[in-house]
Amino acid sequence: MISAEQNARLTQVGPGTPGGRVLRHYWQPITLVEELDGKRPVRAVRALGQDFVLFRDQAGRLGLLDRDCPHRGADLAFGRLEDGGLRCAFHGWLFDANGACLETPAEPEGSTLCSRIRQRAYPVEVRSGIVFAYLGEGEAPPFPAFDCFAAPATHTFAFKGLIDCNWLQALEVGIDPAHASFLHRFFDDGDAADAYGKQFRATSDGSDLPMTYVLREFSRPRIEVENTDYGLRLFALRQINDATMHVRVTNLFFPQAFVIPMSAEMTITQWHMPVDDISCYWIAIFTSFAGPVDHAAMRHQRLASYSLPDYLPKHGRHDDYGFDAEEQASATYTGMGEDINTHDQWAVESQGRIQDRTREHLASTDKAIAANRRLLLRAMAAIEEGRRPVLLQEAGTAALTGPGTIDGMAPSASWEQHWKDAVTRRRSAAPWGPPALAAE
Repeated sequence: MISAEQNARLTQVGPGTPGGRVLRHYWQPITLVEELDGKRPVRAVRALGQDFVLFRDQAGRLGLLDRDCPHRGADLAFGRLEDGGLRCAFHGWLFDANGACLETPAEPEGSTLCSRIRQRAYPVEVRSGIVFAYLGEGEAPPFPAFDCFAAPATHTFAFKGLIDCNWLQALEVGIDPAHASFLHRFFDDGDAADAYGKQFRATSDGSDLPMTYVLREFSRPRIEVENTDYGLRLFALRQINDATMHVRVTNLFFPQAFVIPMSAEMTITQWHMPVDDISCYWIAIFTSFAGPVDHAAMRHQRLASYSLPDYLPKHGRHDDYGFDAEEQASATYTGMGEDINTHDQWAVESQGRIQDRTREHLASTDKAIAANRRLLLRAMAAIEEGRRPVLLQEAGTAALTGPGTIDGMAPSASWEQHWKDAVTRRRSAAPWGPPALAAE
């Protein structure tokens, strides 16, 4: 258990809060690039409890500004996209992508007011179909050379979905390797030919056993956690027989993403971007180490569970997550369909919009959750002491590669080396040439 004060410290994201200060030291995935498609590329964005407006000007430059006009606070998300910037519809004040005021047209001829006005603008970068923003002070850190950023657009796919709860509990389901044997249990292993783009439906690497079988039949994994330069590496070890160990390697990319295998050919890098204290988006990059990603198939699959334009889940509290008692008895552990995002959504939303951690009892399989909370608290303390938090010290993030992740069978006696060799083989065969992994 933790105290109510510690729980608030870990979960609050607004300006000036300890958690909010940590998150503002890192790039935030605020939206998908495709959300700016259309005739008017202007979008209201809420992140870390603040309101912004994102736009693409006529020259193709992206701008992210505070949403309230500095004149009298009108909403710039309804502004006119013209004359090299975004013009407030209230009095016509015009701002460029860097926040400079270009015109105050209602002012007297010769007025120099606009030269003294500036709207706060934030650095933005596009990576693998996602618009990232740096919402903190000072210089933004470099991006890591992770596979999800190094792969070309043909071999990545980005998507997102809203979760109606605090970001931390949404992240914590992804660094909990034990839950997959229960929450995502399927009683029928399905057709391997229909596994593309679906988590836990493919066979494990080096085996003809579907992951659904492995998770269902070997439900007591041994969990090990290692500290790394990027956060944490997690091992879920399932002893298949005396000679064979199933090894699932996943990662926490501090402070708010995980990197996990989806199949022998594809990984998922997924952030949890706080909208505010009580809601967040999961935003993911799917990265292929084999052929190009079938974007149409991936999009079609996910739009079965999410509606546009705001990527809202079609199931949720409003309909009991599509729960079906007959399905729960015969097909899935939850009775909530086959989309594991819905399973995860129920698990974390059912804890409340902000989980009351004063009532929880962590178990041995929660090692990574406890380790991540310690990282967060240390990062908060570092900032309060005037130091930079983890990943931003010394060499920083630019040299980070990978990270390695796998779902596969290994010899019991040599699994520690075997998983590394399997990762190296997969990455070496990738047609787009991933950067070499840093030394383990």
